[in-house]
Amino acid sequence: MKELDPLVFWAVFQEMLGSWLWVIIAGATIATLAFVWVLVREGGIASRRLVWSELAGLAGGVAALVIMMAVTNSRFVDLGGPIDWLLAVGIFVAGFVGTTIGVYALLGVLGIAKAPAEEDDAAAAPARTGRDAYAAR
Repeated sequence: MKELDPLVFWAVFQEMLGSWLWVIIAGATIATLAFVWVLVREGGIASRRLVWSELAGLAGGVAALVIMMAVTNSRFVDLGGPIDWLLAVGIFVAGFVGTTIGVYALLGVLGIAKAPAEEDDAAAAPARTGRDAYAAR
């Protein structure tokens, strides 16, 4: 194989995952659209929600590796060369990123893990400068 053909990857993924490939593609599309919608609606990233999403992403990365092992009917001791390890790392990263985006979007749609009310009030208050800042003391 001298050339890298994307259709070969598509055929391999379709053979390995079967109808689950379409479920994964649909889930990734819905999660990405929801993530973009939450970002546009809120005008940025909520740090608290991002941290919770990243923690869930760790579990998603591990789950992706477990699913990989179940789908391929192999074990971690079967990983031989460097390309096997790079593929395993890539699958972990894909599971991590996908879960992080999906959980962030889900929390954003549900309105969970917002910033505390004190931070919202402080951000909404205008900054005092000059004479106003001195009089506020």
